[in-house]
Amino acid sequence: MTATSAPKAALGVLPRSDGSAKYSHAGYTLTASVNGPIEAQRRDEHAYEAHVEVIVRPAAGVGGTRERHLESLLQSSLAQLILVKNFPRSLIQVVLQIEDSPENDYVNTKLVQASLNFAIMPALVQTAILALLSAGVPMRATATATAVAVVHQDGAKKTVVDPSQREVETASSVHVLAFTSHNGLLLAESEGDFTVGEWDDVYETAKGICCRSTSVKEGTAMVLDDEEPSATDMRQFLRSTMESKVAADLHWK
Repeated sequence: MTATSAPKAALGVLPRSDGSAKYSHAGYTLTASVNGPIEAQRRDEHAYEAHVEVIVRPAAGVGGTRERHLESLLQSSLAQLILVKNFPRSLIQVVLQIEDSPENDYVNTKLVQASLNFAIMPALVQTAILALLSAGVPMRATATATAVAVVHQDGAKKTVVDPSQREVETASSVHVLAFTSHNGLLLAESEGDFTVGEWDDVYETAKGICCRSTSVKEGTAMVLDDEEPSATDMRQFLRSTMESKVAADLHWK
């Protein structure tokens, strides 16, 4: 899979979980399962809200500090979306398994660990959201995410959406932004050196991808003339994935 390929998703892939999803994009393939609300252990109980637990498992080996960092970022983001106060003293568990990752152009090997280059974070967010929707967990909003890198070439600056591993390593800065379905900023993580002007450009680029306005006419999504048709409309992708799942489930009727 190339980094420019369109995203793909399937819901309900794991029969023994409350909800599950498989997501592939930008060279990454992940599977997520969601269980809950279920009874929480005493140490995880909150008297007035549910505890959201996120587990990230690498494609090979045992998770380490990098996975723990990703889990903390995802946990804080998902807890803002889920209606946790509806389920006091309960647990909502999200398990994310990394199945495949893109090749590193420098060493011609697989990145089998979730690293802090942030390239995998949008895939983690999208997979978790799809699995939560599959499980029917009440949420105040959904979310979409994207990664943007700022690359300097021959004295010129450009922003790259969904950068490859080589572009991440050569970029001056890499950013991951997630927006809710209400167009609010949910997550913003950055690394590298960048100016305020570069950050503004990154923000507008990411918001255009995650919060793009589309109109549906005769079953076809129509993109406005001032938008780039080449960039993936993540919000429309999320909507169409759920519509396909609901249509398939109700086909027998």
